[in-house]
Amino acid sequence: MTRRLYFVMILLVASAMMSFAQEEGKNQFDLNLNILGRGEMRYGGFTEGDKENKALFLLERTRLSIGYKRPHIEAKVTAQHSGIWGQEGKGSFNLYEAWAQLSTNNGLFAKLGRQVLSYDDERIIGANDWAMAANSHDVLKLGYEGYGHKVHAILGFNQNAENISGGTFYSGDSYKSMQTLWYHYDVPKIPIGLSLLFMNIGMQGGEKNEEGYNKPCNKFQQLLGGYVSFKPEKLTVEASYYHQIGRNEYDAKLDAWMASIKAQYQAWQRVGLLVGFDYLSGDDYFVIRSKGGLGMPQHKVFKFFNPVYGSHHKFYGMMDFFYVQAFSDTFSPGLQNLYAGGTFSPIKNLDLSLTYHYLAMATNLKQVNMTLGHDIDFEASYQVLKDAKVSLGFSYMVGTKTMEKLKRTENNDNLKWAWLSLVVSPRIISKKW
Repeated sequence: MTRRLYFVMILLVASAMMSFAQEEGKNQFDLNLNILGRGEMRYGGFTEGDKENKALFLLERTRLSIGYKRPHIEAKVTAQHSGIWGQEGKGSFNLYEAWAQLSTNNGLFAKLGRQVLSYDDERIIGANDWAMAANSHDVLKLGYEGYGHKVHAILGFNQNAENISGGTFYSGDSYKSMQTLWYHYDVPKIPIGLSLLFMNIGMQGGEKNEEGYNKPCNKFQQLLGGYVSFKPEKLTVEASYYHQIGRNEYDAKLDAWMASIKAQYQAWQRVGLLVGFDYLSGDDYFVIRSKGGLGMPQHKVFKFFNPVYGSHHKFYGMMDFFYVQAFSDTFSPGLQNLYAGGTFSPIKNLDLSLTYHYLAMATNLKQVNMTLGHDIDFEASYQVLKDAKVSLGFSYMVGTKTMEKLKRTENNDNLKWAWLSLVVSPRIISKKW
């Protein structure tokens, strides 16, 4: 894998340097480096019965990107290493991006290969760049952009190996196949943007046999909805609605939905205010065990909304209890997230933010209170240089007895999490000829 990666990168550099003479003055070559280091301290939370669950570790991610561009053609390769300081096996090394794009003068384009997908506010499809591995997809993207209209068609199909006959069993969070259609329109002379999204996601069902093969048994779910943004001068309003139907990999029927609204207002030059609300539907009930915990729910219809491939860390509290960490025994009560906060820039290059989240289940259960907890997130970032930024954050959460049951943890009434990060992203070479 390492030799293949080096070969691809060298080939891309060579091809950029030996471009056709008739394109003289229109070629561009870029070599970029991105290094992210983040230290985290966690206190309390995730392990059943652990009242002193402390953790301290250092994360690092390094990306080296090579890009080439000239009229009608563009290509990029990004190598990525991510891991924890001192990790056995030295972390993971992979190709984060490897794509080529062809385009025409009238706005049509085709982009093939491993690429980052990011749409609207990234709630459904996003880079998820907070996570060290982040999100990228092996897809073919076909599209048109022009005159305020954008249309993207995305096609993906995944396998684990090239078999002579049959396919490979492909389970987990990744899709076996995916077809997505996204349309966006910017209204002329009015600061309104409108988007529509449709996804058909095929998940692998059934069981893998001893040889690793599986008879075709894909279960398809559909997600459809829209996003709207309104940005007049100092005010920004965003709203979205999405609905999920179809069947999951367990061949159970899906019927779930979510809605969100967010408003931000630049009250003064250095002060901004924000307020918002997210509602994500959840399942109707769970089974009580003899010890008072949760049992395995037997749903005929799953009503838990799954925001599939979004940047979840952005939305539901920075401690990532929801849609990153799973609830106990697969029970999914949905979520109500009411939040308010503000931003403050006291000096140049320094940004501060403080946000409060009231978190509750979407499902109304007789056995427990709906409130899950109260979360306060603080973040500060300082742009040291144009290509270097230091950030730090602190989160404090007061959980409820309901949270303890859903997560099967103790000491949820006093959760803390702090982090400190440095991002250095210099452009090493930028050559035009």
